[in-house]
Amino acid sequence: MIRNLPLFIAFRLLFNARFYYPVFAVIQLDYGLTMAQFAILNAIWAVSIVVLEVPSGALADRIGRKRMVVGAAVLMVLEMAVLAFVPFGNNSVVFWAWVVNRLLSGAAEAAASGADEALAYDSIPREAQKTRWPRVLSRLMRLSSIAFVFAMLTGAAVYDPELVNRALAWLGSDWTVDKETVIRFPVYLTLATALCAVVVTSLMKEPPLETECGGEASMWSGILSAGGWILKTPLVAGVILAALVHDSVARVFLTTASEYYRLIGIPVVWFGVIGAAFSALGIFTPKLAEWLVAHRSMRANYLFVSLFIFIGLIGISLAIPHWGVAVVVFFSVGFGLLNFFTSHYLNTQVDSRHRATVLSFKGLALNLGFGAISLVYGGILRFLKNGDTSSAAVDPAFRESLYWLPGIFLALYAGLFLFYRLRVRPAMPRDQP
Repeated sequence: MIRNLPLFIAFRLLFNARFYYPVFAVIQLDYGLTMAQFAILNAIWAVSIVVLEVPSGALADRIGRKRMVVGAAVLMVLEMAVLAFVPFGNNSVVFWAWVVNRLLSGAAEAAASGADEALAYDSIPREAQKTRWPRVLSRLMRLSSIAFVFAMLTGAAVYDPELVNRALAWLGSDWTVDKETVIRFPVYLTLATALCAVVVTSLMKEPPLETECGGEASMWSGILSAGGWILKTPLVAGVILAALVHDSVARVFLTTASEYYRLIGIPVVWFGVIGAAFSALGIFTPKLAEWLVAHRSMRANYLFVSLFIFIGLIGISLAIPHWGVAVVVFFSVGFGLLNFFTSHYLNTQVDSRHRATVLSFKGLALNLGFGAISLVYGGILRFLKNGDTSSAAVDPAFRESLYWLPGIFLALYAGLFLFYRLRVRPAMPRDQP
């Protein structure tokens, strides 16, 4: 069973480090889509994940985690194959190909979410789970950072026909490529990693569980059972709520980071380099997280995350020209710590029978929280615009909206604090502050 751990890490690297990420919006437009269609596709992707997230986790707990992870890898192959071979020239055909891609992508994300982590955690001997899992997470985060940086730089490089042609000439080749050809290069590379993911997942073994999968009468009774258990277990509900509070506000900023860079005067050409540099911080963050888990209480560790996120929010609200890019470090480190702590503390509390379902509930909560805060933030932007339709290079409403983010975070944090005081703290043993 122990060989599942390196296979789990390999699967996460292959599944998440996608070569089209640095040109995600551009590649859809170059395929011939409009900005309106781009927005529709993003909505389709988000809805498919939300709808399938928890049922896929419950299904994994019934039929086995390996089958779901293999299924996620196969769905990734199909989603990339659609884009790799769709013919250009007909906007309607291309758009529906992207619709299929987004649906398959959402299904793949939902199938992998919870199932892969549950399989890996239950592959560790029970007596070693609490000490070994942090080391697995630490290695995963470091390697993911390296893989993400490589995918970002490579994906952007192969999308530039001039750069590709210079590289071919340097290699002595007479072959040249045009823009329509290089559009598919990041897709081809991601399709190759998807095929590798199928091989990796097929080598995994289903770990023996304390209780056989499928104990409930139906999948839906399993979902209700896991959901009820979360509500009745304040510590688990508190961990999920803490993840939601920190993740939702931080992600709202991270999705608009390029606009922030433009606001503080960073040239567009540096955006990808900055993103890769911050991703590289993930090489060092896991060791800090591993030490904190071993030497500090859960409460102290989440306070540490809160401090990082709040300092980052205050820093971006100042929008310091050029030097304001440095405060984004707090989001990068805080996000890494948050993901590490949430995975560690949830897995130590959940029994193996419902592990994938509970982890899927966590994913569902984070997506719903992000969606809700995005709607609130969008409302704030519309309020600040107040009919302003100017097309200035820097949106004044966006500049003003940055002042609201620390306040939104504090409001959510107040709710988290009340939940902790009223539900979590009374249920915790006296030796766990």
